[in-house]
Amino acid sequence: MTRAELIKEIQTKKTFLCVGLDPDIDKLPKHLLEEDDAIFEFNRQIIDATADYCVSFKPNTAFYEAYGLSGLTSLERTIKYIKQNYPNHFLIADAKRGDIGNTSSMYAKAFFKRLKADAITVAPYMGSDSVKPFLEFDGKWAIVLALTSNEGAKDFQLDEGKEGTLYQHVLKTSSQWGTAENMMYVIGATKANMFDDVRHIVPNHFLLVPGVGAQGGSLAEVCKHGLIKNDIGLLINSSRAIIYASNGTDFAQAAGKEAKKVADEMKAYF
Repeated sequence: MTRAELIKEIQTKKTFLCVGLDPDIDKLPKHLLEEDDAIFEFNRQIIDATADYCVSFKPNTAFYEAYGLSGLTSLERTIKYIKQNYPNHFLIADAKRGDIGNTSSMYAKAFFKRLKADAITVAPYMGSDSVKPFLEFDGKWAIVLALTSNEGAKDFQLDEGKEGTLYQHVLKTSSQWGTAENMMYVIGATKANMFDDVRHIVPNHFLLVPGVGAQGGSLAEVCKHGLIKNDIGLLINSSRAIIYASNGTDFAQAAGKEAKKVADEMKAYF
């Protein structure tokens, strides 16, 4: 999916919500455990219930890898279902890969050619050759971890150096590897007070923003400091607050209501 296509979807639907698909067997509604593929069935119903209110889905691969081959089958089925039924949704593989050379190239082939994802999250710690292989595919995106929402982010990302903080150095350096057409950044919603600095360095790049909802991030603050006029430039991810809104037989309807609630808030920014 190109940047222009993504922006068109955002503007048409008046939402920039990304729904995270992080299925945990221990949290799934009990009645689904009778299914042959409970994870896929859970995802399918969540996807159908929330698709009208979001422009993106983001399966976190760890929640599939944890269940071995059956989990990977569920992931592949989930992505195939989205691509077949909601082809205009931006599909992010939240895999946080970060190796170099041929290894990164194989990761890129796995997620872009085999699974048909539109984007993959990438850790830039090993430098340009851990990111550039993901930028060699037309219409595909690398989403680089820059300033994350977790408590441990302060351990390294906020360290001061000659180039400013580490996350600022990551933004300045990595923005030279790709363009605003094929690279995004992960910036946590819990760091809303730093979005002005982020936008000073990367004024035109899309930002994938986790941390709104269960982690306490503020949609209003993120939009105040991070939104790009006309293009929006944000994908606000919400996972647990939406997909686990209920653990009963009404789980899909509850997820749809939560997604609609967030999407309705987003309409104020168009």
